[in-house]
Amino acid sequence: MTILPLGRIRLFCTALGPAEGLPLLLVHGWGGDGREWSPHAEALADRFRVIVPDLRGHGRSEVPDRGNTPAEMADDLAALLGRFGTVPAVVVGHSMGGQVVNLLAVRHPALVHSVIALDPAHGAHGDEVTRIPVRLARYQAQGAEAAADFVAGAFAAGAPPGLRTAHVRTMLGTPDHVIAQAYAGMYTDPDAVGIRPHSEAYLRRRTQRALTVWTSAEAAAWERDTLHTPGSRVDHWPDSGHYLHEEHPERTVRLIRDWTAGEPRTESDPA
Repeated sequence: MTILPLGRIRLFCTALGPAEGLPLLLVHGWGGDGREWSPHAEALADRFRVIVPDLRGHGRSEVPDRGNTPAEMADDLAALLGRFGTVPAVVVGHSMGGQVVNLLAVRHPALVHSVIALDPAHGAHGDEVTRIPVRLARYQAQGAEAAADFVAGAFAAGAPPGLRTAHVRTMLGTPDHVIAQAYAGMYTDPDAVGIRPHSEAYLRRRTQRALTVWTSAEAAAWERDTLHTPGSRVDHWPDSGHYLHEEHPERTVRLIRDWTAGEPRTESDPA
């Protein structure tokens, strides 16, 4: 576990598994940190070199006054992968992290072998879009306190005990200006890709095969119509809240293992 100076930012990061293993980057979402990937990282460290960062402004990473946006976060992760000296990575992201890893794939295609996005922060449309300005104004005025309300309502009824409380606590510990900047970076900044027409444009630029898992049937149907790279697919998990990877950690680990079964192996990988 260490804080890595990357030139552009200092990120807190952990790495598990064999140094020569297939690199697997696990990226948390808005107002979270890398701890949410702890069970997955331990389970996957037998085969993979599992890299788990805290995004800029989150967790134990550096907190800039400006630039706490998904695009900057994607460029941070490009520098992080370069620091590890890895071959192209399988990149996995949840929520805002799903947007970040897709931006990483578009902006730095040589670093990404394939993408897994779990309930990603793209494809907003209809009433959701009309609510964005009001939400942003609340986040700018109240910061993490307002964002914690969203988190509290984002879990399925059967979510593991303590999960909601843990995420509310982590969100409340995220600096207020990071909450507002990251939300604007997802949806309202000039280069934001969270609203559906902009999402479609940037997903068309992604050349790697990709797997997206949605908790919304409508969103899953929409994104299936955007797929253009052979081997890509969209799944729907109707029994899940927004934090699906933590509500179903074993299922998520199986998903990652199955998705990467055809990826290049190293000599240390189990047969």
